[in-house]
Amino acid sequence: MGLDKVERGISLLAGGLALVLALRITPDLFKNTRITATATPSKTNTCTNGYHLVHSLCEKLLTVHPSYYLPQFLLILVVGLGIAAFAYFRRRVGVIVGELLLGLALGRVGLIYLIFGAWLIIRAFRLQRYGDATFAGSGKKAREMSKARREGRSTAAKDKTDKTAAPLPKPPAESKRYTPKKPPPKKR
Repeated sequence: MGLDKVERGISLLAGGLALVLALRITPDLFKNTRITATATPSKTNTCTNGYHLVHSLCEKLLTVHPSYYLPQFLLILVVGLGIAAFAYFRRRVGVIVGELLLGLALGRVGLIYLIFGAWLIIRAFRLQRYGDATFAGSGKKAREMSKARREGRSTAAKDKTDKTAAPLPKPPAESKRYTPKKPPPKKR
């Protein structure tokens, strides 16, 4: 069963958010970027060569080449487009895999994607097992199944004591075509 209306809408929103994140990285692809690297000072409150002490941290300005951001940009762009495409075609598994990949790749920002991917997995499990993805519907179905199982056990216990129960059917005979011949016994 494909994505329902709510899941599809949230999936399309998540794909759009990934594309916005890719757009956020785009300016860094065309120019060198200055970032600040930090380190902890030594016990004597001094910094290593190239760093200077600012408050209680050692800092150093680094120039980052645009190619540093390219793999992350491509990953976010491709997976975001994949999530949007799978959501459009209502493919639950594709959306789940995309969400989990993006969640693991993005670190703290990806926590949203990990949570949403786990939510979709739980809903898929409930849908497969109980036929309803909602908490209320799956809980009701689980209670019904549990009640039927308990009643089935009590009737099965009565059936074991009853001698008029039907015997089990005979297993099918071996097929001569598919059953290999037994090797002759070894002589001693």
